[in-house]
Amino acid sequence: MTNNDSSMVPVDDLTDRVAAVFLAALTSSENAQAVAKALVEAEVDGKKGHGLSRIESYAAQARAGKVDGFAKPCMTRDRPGGLMIDAANGFAYPAVNLAIDALPEAAAVSGIAAAGLFRSHHCGAMGRHVERLAEAGLVAMAFANTPDAMAPWGGTKRLYGTNPIAFAAPQRAAPPVVVDLALSQVARGKILTAAQRDEPIPEGWATDNAGKPTTDAKAALAGTLVPIGGPKGAALAFMVEVLAVTLTGANFAFEATSFFDDKGDPPGVGQLLIAIDPAAFAGRDTFYDRIGLLCGLIDDDPGTRVPGSRRIALREVALRDGVAVAPDVLAKIDALRQA
Repeated sequence: MTNNDSSMVPVDDLTDRVAAVFLAALTSSENAQAVAKALVEAEVDGKKGHGLSRIESYAAQARAGKVDGFAKPCMTRDRPGGLMIDAANGFAYPAVNLAIDALPEAAAVSGIAAAGLFRSHHCGAMGRHVERLAEAGLVAMAFANTPDAMAPWGGTKRLYGTNPIAFAAPQRAAPPVVVDLALSQVARGKILTAAQRDEPIPEGWATDNAGKPTTDAKAALAGTLVPIGGPKGAALAFMVEVLAVTLTGANFAFEATSFFDDKGDPPGVGQLLIAIDPAAFAGRDTFYDRIGLLCGLIDDDPGTRVPGSRRIALREVALRDGVAVAPDVLAKIDALRQA
């Protein structure tokens, strides 16, 4: 046990338990495994707002048919570097997996390739998706829109989602560099986790439905999130709506239903993944030399670290000791497996 009495559960065991929840919630075995793996990986990497906290709402949506647990994503490729993937109103992870499997070959042919996903759902911790492409030697970016949570700068009506962006780049002799951030001051999933625990949130994260700053997590979920960097974050959120929606034909944030409940139609959001082959530009060796120099200078500066490096230590701990899971969370998982 840890100091807070959490149980240490082996990664594979936890993944199997979570997959069993989705098997019980009208989801195919293949999809259940894809979702469980993504949620547990997010939990391990410290992205708890995209981890185990999502299980109950995901399962409820699968049971209600808001997410089709048996959906099979379908890919079309009309041009060498352009892929379109219909997630078929299922969970996003099988569709993302399809994109990640196809993009390396497409990027090798075209130098740069992109996969647009539509009729999709919450895609979780996007840093892991681009990291997988970087592990294949590619520079990768990802953009995703989410249900409405933020207003344009100076406005009061929720029009944009938290609209996360992610970036990853390979290194010659080190794990990929990974950048993963939401365009709100904080990912909405962190507020959801705080609301589930009846914990306050820091001032400056959100306003309530009257537009007043709040530290009440539940009031924040009903209100508006504050964009990171003020007007700059709001402008970037607009950019993501264009990349993830207008290119793919998906739903805008203001058209999408909630990721957090089982009410209404499928969210139908979009994602765009871009993969770049360094060999098509200055060359792979030049790329590795230059990024190695940059990351080396970061590592040599006390108090700094290469983006995303914390995840490596967290994974090592999880593989050695297991994942810390609070007793009430573990009990909920086991109860949902029997539902």
